[in-house]
Amino acid sequence: MSAGSEGGPALADTGITGEHIVAPTEAADDVLRVEHVSKRFGPVTALRDINLHLRKGEVLGLLGDNGAGKSTLMKIICGFVKPDEGQMVLKGEPYEPRSVDQARSLGIDTVYQDLALIDELSVFHNMFLRLEKIKSPLPFLANHVMRKEAREALDDIGVNIPRLNVPVARLSGGQRQAIAVARTVHSEADILLLDEPLAAMGAKEGALILDLIARLKAEGQVSMIMVLHNYVHVLTACDRVNLIQDGVITLDKPTSETSVEELTEIVVDEYRRARQAARAGR
Repeated sequence: MSAGSEGGPALADTGITGEHIVAPTEAADDVLRVEHVSKRFGPVTALRDINLHLRKGEVLGLLGDNGAGKSTLMKIICGFVKPDEGQMVLKGEPYEPRSVDQARSLGIDTVYQDLALIDELSVFHNMFLRLEKIKSPLPFLANHVMRKEAREALDDIGVNIPRLNVPVARLSGGQRQAIAVARTVHSEADILLLDEPLAAMGAKEGALILDLIARLKAEGQVSMIMVLHNYVHVLTACDRVNLIQDGVITLDKPTSETSVEELTEIVVDEYRRARQAARAGR
């Protein structure tokens, strides 16, 4: 498989008729590269040959049908799942995270699809989950400090949660999503992985998160990979889009060079091929 250049992604044919795989591609300002990564869970192949790169200050949109491998890829990058094959490079150095905590220490933080909140804990305790503030010299939780900083973080993204001492189990889906997003954005990370950050949000809450992402993009210090299903959100918020189909990335394009119509047609073609293959197997 031949590598691409900074001028654009290369494509390499695989053994599946009509399929193309985006080959490894490099840019001078890459902060993350994923090359030839694969992952299997028993007899199920989740990822076959993933090649992806992320540039400094870039927002990369990740599209794909359910089961295409998006969440598995995000979990590999954040250290939650180990790949079976392939390599990753983080800021020019080999990257083999042994845990989520190690990935965080290297500047990668994640909003998971299941949000990773603990229902019984309060809003502000969830905001500082595994990042708790401790008093000194006695090792007690600095609840006042965490409550104050949680309020500032939520106010910063414009989400109104009146009481921060209530368990998150009492909150709406959109409010819970906002807590997970605010927790990640206000960490020390410079690479954010957002797995469907708008999934449970209404239009107003979703617009606030999109505004926050636009602000971070304008500042240029944080790089993001976002799993999204709404093509309009992708074209609005992202600089570039990757499409995962059957465990491989088959499209890598700047959002300025594609459209809702093109993305829709690619997915429709995938469904056509799947139906033809199903009929041929009968």
